[in-house]
Amino acid sequence: MSMDSRELPLGKQTPPATHYSPGLLFPLPRREGRDKLGLAEPLPFHGVDIWHAYELSWLDNTDRAQVRVGRFAIPANTPMIIESKSFKLYLNSLNNSVFDDDAAARACITRDVSEACGGEVQLTLLQMDELDALGNQPPGHCIDSAAGRWPRREPDAGMLQAGPDIREEQLYSHLLRSLCPVTGQPDWATVWLHYRGPALDHAALLSYILAYREHQEFHEQCVERMFRDIHSHCQPDFLHLQAFYTRRGGLDINPFRSTSANQPAWLRLARQ
Repeated sequence: MSMDSRELPLGKQTPPATHYSPGLLFPLPRREGRDKLGLAEPLPFHGVDIWHAYELSWLDNTDRAQVRVGRFAIPANTPMIIESKSFKLYLNSLNNSVFDDDAAARACITRDVSEACGGEVQLTLLQMDELDALGNQPPGHCIDSAAGRWPRREPDAGMLQAGPDIREEQLYSHLLRSLCPVTGQPDWATVWLHYRGPALDHAALLSYILAYREHQEFHEQCVERMFRDIHSHCQPDFLHLQAFYTRRGGLDINPFRSTSANQPAWLRLARQ
């Protein structure tokens, strides 16, 4: 299925659904973005897309309204991603649905999203008063004060520089800005990486991150492009990379890609 922006709900005025509507979920194939990056099977990474859903509500069997925050874990090896506005519309279509308990709601939502993605999705339901404990800062060293500059061109691996010394470090920047490929609107994120290998030049890495400032791709594709470029150019012994995008439409997206099959730390940043 090719992406046709004329079919997408994104950027269009859409009335809220008044009843449960799993058909609102709009899947997009990962393969199209990966073909553009030259990422063939087997993929050079493992990973998961972590979503936090803040507009998740339904009715219990006495018509009392319930509200939760949903944490979705969508494996990076699923053939499809979910377009974010369609995800929002689907979740809000549950608002007047009745579920006996959290387990019933979780089962319904997990089934629908798994079918749309083409793989097994995990969902954790969080109480609202659990949110305060989830606000974190990423571990490591912030490179935002390095001498990097916006290069006024598209990102490419040649911008990166690595020295002869072998180093293990965790780095992050709050300055990742990319553009939605459908609406052209900006998306902001904190990007974090942990690697061991030839020492990355912090100023060059920051300039590379800033090159995404006018770059149009979905969140997952930006992260896979970054992973490909850093991994291919620097050849680290291991690489973990995650972007923590700020909330839009009641959802934040946190794609994680790694040379390891281990799960990421379940962080939610304070800015989200």
